Amino acid sequence: MSPDSWSFDLTTGDGWINLVSAVFMVLGALMSLGAAIGLLRFPDLLSRMHAATKPQVLGLFLLLSSIGLQMRTWWVWPVLLVAWIFQLLTAPVSAHMVGRAGYRTKHLHRELLSTDELDAVVQKAAAKAARKDGFGDPSPH
Repeated sequence: MSPDSWSFDLTTGDGWINLVSAVFMVLGALMSLGAAIGLLRFPDLLSRMHAATKPQVLGLFLLLSSIGLQMRTWWVWPVLLVAWIFQLLTAPVSAHMVGRAGYRTKHLHRELLSTDELDAVVQKAAAKAARKDGFGDPSPH
């Protein structure tokens, strides 16, 4: 549908679909804008990682729903659903990998963490690796 044919006459079904589609489009764009602003404004890697994944996935869902409502054909919904599911599955995995890499390379502000639950695990793994390499305990194993 072209924007010229948009009608917000709420006495018809098309008017309601157009209204819901417009609201979804604006909300989706605002969520994506919020994610972009968070990437620029948040102070450390972990905060930016959160901003990049949470609102972006919901914003994409709203934008894809808006597209599906405007297309008004059934065949577009499975394609949009596959695109959203792919994003839903890959965004947390990529954020997790970025977070792990940032933690290991110390690209985060420890003073902003309320609890560092990973520190004990990393220290234990480092000690185990040092013993395995022969740099730790001098006693024979």
